[in-house]
Amino acid sequence: MTERTIAFAGAALDRADHIRSDADRLAGLMDWRARLLKLDGLDPVITPEGGLEWGTLADASPDSDLVFLGLLDGKGCFAEVSGAASHGAGPPSPRTWSAIATLGHSDIATYGTARSLVDWHARHGFCARCGHETKLAKGGWQRSCTNVTCRAEHFPRVDPVTIMLVEHDGQLLLGRQPRWPERRFSALAGFVEPGESIEEAVAREVMEESGVVARDVQYVASQPWPFPSSLMIACHAMADSADLTIDYTELETARWFTRDEVLAAMQERDGAPFIAPPPHAVAYHLLSWWLSR
Repeated sequence: MTERTIAFAGAALDRADHIRSDADRLAGLMDWRARLLKLDGLDPVITPEGGLEWGTLADASPDSDLVFLGLLDGKGCFAEVSGAASHGAGPPSPRTWSAIATLGHSDIATYGTARSLVDWHARHGFCARCGHETKLAKGGWQRSCTNVTCRAEHFPRVDPVTIMLVEHDGQLLLGRQPRWPERRFSALAGFVEPGESIEEAVAREVMEESGVVARDVQYVASQPWPFPSSLMIACHAMADSADLTIDYTELETARWFTRDEVLAAMQERDGAPFIAPPPHAVAYHLLSWWLSR
C-alpha cells in the first residue's frame, strides 16, 4: 500500500537527529531565520492560504521550552511548549478537523509530529520514577530528571494500536462505536498489550470484541495518529466462521458487509448501508486496499 498517501505521515522536515544532542549546533539554529510553528493550544493555526502558520522565535514566550522539529530549507523549525497545551489533550474536536482539512499532506504530517511532542512535554513535567521535576533535553526529544540521585531519562511515547479488517467468505467484519457519527462503521481496533506480537494483538482484539477467531494476519500499512501519540498498525485477517458474540461494552454493534456494500459506502452512494471512515483515517485506506485486491 506504499502508493497510497496516508495522513500524518510524510513530513518534508529533516528530523536531523544528529543535531539534537549537539547543544552548540542547536543553539546556532536559534537565530532570526528560525521558524516557530504557531499553535492554538494543540490546534494548528492556519494561514488565509490554508497552510500552517509559522512565526519567528521572537513570538515564543520567554519562559517556554522549545521543541526542535527539524530542518526545512536549512532553517531550524521549532514548536513552543505552553501551559495551554496541557488543557487541549484528548480526541480531536470538529474545530481541529476543520483546520486540518485545509492542510496539504506534508503540513498535516508536520503538525501531527508537533502536536504529539508538545502534548507529551506538557504532561510529563515530573519524573515517573522519583517525582522530581524533569527538564527538556536533546532538542525536545527527551526529558531528564533533575534529581541527581535519579537522573532518569524519559522519551516521547508511541502507543501501538492494531486496526484490522477480518474477512470471511468475501465479506468484511466492521463495527461501530456509539460516539461515532450515525451509521459510521469502521475496522475493529485495539491497543497492543505488553508481551504481545502484532498478530497476537489482532487475534485477541477480534475475539474480545466480536467473538470471531482470526487467523493468517497480514500487515498492510501503518499511520502515526497524534491523538495523542498512537501508531496505527493496519492488518488483514481471515476467519473460519461468521458467528458473532459482540462485546457491547466495546462496540455498539458489528456486522458483516459484502464487497458491493463496502464499495457503495466508499463511493458514498445513496442507499449505502453504512458511512465509511473519513479519508484521513487509515481504516479508509484499508478498505480501499481490500477493494483493489
